Amino acid sequence: MEWLVATAVAAMTSAGIYLTLSARTFTVVIGLTLLTYATNLFLFTTGRLTINQPDIISDPLAPHADPIPQALVLTAIVISFGVTALILAMAVRGYFESDGDHVDLLGPEETVARGRK
Repeated sequence: MEWLVATAVAAMTSAGIYLTLSARTFTVVIGLTLLTYATNLFLFTTGRLTINQPDIISDPLAPHADPIPQALVLTAIVISFGVTALILAMAVRGYFESDGDHVDLLGPEETVARGRK
């Protein structure tokens, strides 16, 4: 079970890094979203992968799931949703201002040549 989750985290991380390094803003946003999903899955698995076990029990030696990573993942989901919405708003504004979705559409030389500051 741990091998399957570790493989999923590795696959999402590698796909997220690959998409983040692309030249289009939409794929950069998808890559960042995949990286946040991989981080959330990694944090969730740090609380032990137990099936049908209670979160908090009276006997500390009995198998149980740790509730702290679950709370951290819930907070991270909310934060990543807000950051994704902010990045998408910035990407849409950049698309309409520069007439394209390429990450490096206008360098300093092209900006001066077009008369923008």
